Amino acid sequence: MAGLIPQDFIDDLIARADIVEVVGRRVQLKKAGREFKACCPFHDEKTPSFTVSPGKGFYHCFGCGAHGTAIGFLMEFDHMSFVEAIESLAASMGVDVPRSESDKPARRYDELFSLLDAISRYFQACLKDAPVAVEYVKNRGIDGSTAKRFGIGYAPDGWSNVLDKFGKSPEATERLLATGMIIAKDNGKHYDRFRDRIMFPIRDARGRTIAFGGRTLGDGEPKYLNSPETVLFHKGRELYGLYEARQALRHIDQLVVVEGYMDAVALARHGIDFAVATLGTATTSEHLNRLFRLTENVCFAFDGDRAGRKAAWRALENALPQIREGRQVRFVFLPEGYDPDSFVNEFGTDAFLKALDEGVALSEFLIQELAGQVDMNTVDGRARLAELARPLVNKIPPGVYRELLLDSLAEAVGLTAAKLEKMLGRDKSGAAAVNASGSLSRPPARKPMSGQPSVIRHAITLLLNDPAACLKLDIEKLAGVSRAGVKLLRALIETVQAEPNITTAGLLERWRHDEAGRHLGKLVASEVPLDDEFNAAAELGDCLEQLAISGRKERITFLIEKQRVNGLTDEEKAELQELLKAA
Repeated sequence: MAGLIPQDFIDDLIARADIVEVVGRRVQLKKAGREFKACCPFHDEKTPSFTVSPGKGFYHCFGCGAHGTAIGFLMEFDHMSFVEAIESLAASMGVDVPRSESDKPARRYDELFSLLDAISRYFQACLKDAPVAVEYVKNRGIDGSTAKRFGIGYAPDGWSNVLDKFGKSPEATERLLATGMIIAKDNGKHYDRFRDRIMFPIRDARGRTIAFGGRTLGDGEPKYLNSPETVLFHKGRELYGLYEARQALRHIDQLVVVEGYMDAVALARHGIDFAVATLGTATTSEHLNRLFRLTENVCFAFDGDRAGRKAAWRALENALPQIREGRQVRFVFLPEGYDPDSFVNEFGTDAFLKALDEGVALSEFLIQELAGQVDMNTVDGRARLAELARPLVNKIPPGVYRELLLDSLAEAVGLTAAKLEKMLGRDKSGAAAVNASGSLSRPPARKPMSGQPSVIRHAITLLLNDPAACLKLDIEKLAGVSRAGVKLLRALIETVQAEPNITTAGLLERWRHDEAGRHLGKLVASEVPLDDEFNAAAELGDCLEQLAISGRKERITFLIEKQRVNGLTDEEKAELQELLKAA
């Protein structure tokens, strides 16, 4: 059935769902007070840090940071799409999913998955009938079983092979466009994106083809070509070979990240089944989230040239916010002129595994790279090293790992760890630095002023944990307050006041695809004393009052400055007088 799923149905489904039952069918939960606990199903751990809150309809892992609603859990654990998770949850509750026929019909993702799987099979069949392509694959060291395992195929030369076979109607052509398999010309005609290339299907966590990578047989450009971003494929999230690695290994002790799909395939051909590849992009935080949910040990293998070290540095910068005790990140730099593909083919499996074992730890790589940019024999050079390290160290969450890195850095600089940490905690102007979670790191003696973002975060946290607490709030108190986060706070209050029955989980789902909403899950996991003696509504009211006072002070400052420079209108003079009286 085509059509959009009504938002009120999603809200009601979330409100009625028993998240303990949903998670409990897949993970063994134990009662712990008002919540339930378990070892996290998304990363290896011995001490339970995964909690499920039936009151909030929310799960959260304090180890790896995974969190979400019943829908989010189904998407993550069962590798479902958003729509599939809704349909599965509704089915388990004996409810039919309605579709809004008045809305524009939604594209059925399952049709696109089926199309790409069919094209993948077509490319595999084409490989068998192309002697030149078969010879190329063999020369690259890829045997038949490896080619079959990874679904490697061949896109024949020609401008319309895929279009002619799979685009026989306007609707079919539209689907080919949606998946990026064809390109539209200015005159309204179309042509195949991939031509005369060895084809590597890119699969999601469920093994469904979501995109392709193509490699020329000769010296044509571009040498490597990936599918464009589509509704199914987001290269900043996907890792080539991850599905195949999970199929091959029951337990993943480590993952090695390489730069190309030929590298991942070559390593698998040599029995190294734990290699994955980024897809023409730097390693992103979303890549790292997926990696750390499967293993605590991640190793990056790069070419030893300048480009390889540059790619490694970008990976390091994105890894810092996710580094904590228990997690290990290492970097391997292969000899000049070698990539993992050529290295393993020439020197063999044992040599590559040895290179992994001898990889440089993240902390060591960080200090080495920064030290190489300064003269470590001078005081000025060591001071410059500390300055270069400041923004990097401040990305690392507080904990044992950060302390040990500071010790190593302090030794290199020639300071005590305590002095170095004190210096790194403040920027050049003496203002507070921003820590990895985005909050302000201030000296203990300095208290945050009313109206600072911490008040807004506290207000949002209270609202998410007890939505009904904001039903009687005077939202107009936020008028004129321009601080970061106020827009989100106001939108949350307006939503709850318009829909008094919406739950915590309902709010999270409502903001699932919103950029600002990505951080709400962390706030829901915050400890809030929602007991009989705690008045969340009064606390929220106090937060709004603090923000209102802050907003009035800002307006007074603005008007006084304007009066000094340009003068005020009669209305502004009257406004200033009223504000001063209220102050």
